[in-house]
Amino acid sequence: MLHILLMAGIYVILTLSLNLIVGYTGLPAMGHAAFSCIGAYTSSLLALNMGISPWIGLVIGACMAALLGIVIGYPAIRLKGDYLALATFGLGVIVYSIAKNWVAFTRGPMGLPGIPGFSFFGIQLSKIWMYLILVLFFVMVTIFVINRIVNSPFGRVLRSIREDEIAAEALGKNVIKHKLLVFVIGAFFAGIAGSLYAHYITFIDPSSFTVTESITILLMVIFGGMGSIRGSIVGATVLFILPELLRFLGMSSSIAAPMRQMIYGLLLVILMIKRPQGIMGVYRFK
Repeated sequence: MLHILLMAGIYVILTLSLNLIVGYTGLPAMGHAAFSCIGAYTSSLLALNMGISPWIGLVIGACMAALLGIVIGYPAIRLKGDYLALATFGLGVIVYSIAKNWVAFTRGPMGLPGIPGFSFFGIQLSKIWMYLILVLFFVMVTIFVINRIVNSPFGRVLRSIREDEIAAEALGKNVIKHKLLVFVIGAFFAGIAGSLYAHYITFIDPSSFTVTESITILLMVIFGGMGSIRGSIVGATVLFILPELLRFLGMSSSIAAPMRQMIYGLLLVILMIKRPQGIMGVYRFK
């Protein structure tokens, strides 16, 4: 149970960071797993090849994800609607393909085993409850930062971009700058989530960062509610924990996996009919 709560916490960080981009700014990003992939691989490779502490690797991994956000976001955010969605979708495919095919660097499908875990003042966080506290700490930091952002003048500009980008630009707001910044911030927190995941599981391979994973995170945002911090927490927690409960029914992983996708689909169909803005959201996905 602690493992499920811990993984749900990592998904909460991912969902919050994506909600900042999709929910508060209205940018249809569909490659969020690519940023967590960069964070996970950067932190893991630094620890395995250079012996760098996971704490430092986490920061560098998050910064590398943010850097990718700048490189990809600068040309992509000039696109709108479906075109932006396709561009970010392509980002997810490219990063996944690099992780899978650059065998000399990432070991490809064989993955990276033996990733060291975090330690705190010489104490190895070997127990799950220790790691759970660490993840909860980062969840609280993410909530605090994103809450400050969305309730600041910067956040009000983001919402104005979401509602009417042309009107925001006519009022003298630098729309491109705001969209790029929010893309970078979202990528930074996704990189943190990826690093936390890698050092907890101690093994990563490209299959953990597929486009399907990006869509799953987007579904959590839509399910909980666009433009809602509480909605992100609820969406990530419910959509992660509910399918995991199938394991307690004695289902094998070969049956539980497709059942998980069916549950996602069924919940979303019901939600779109009864409450299209999500459980706690006020804004509909366009």
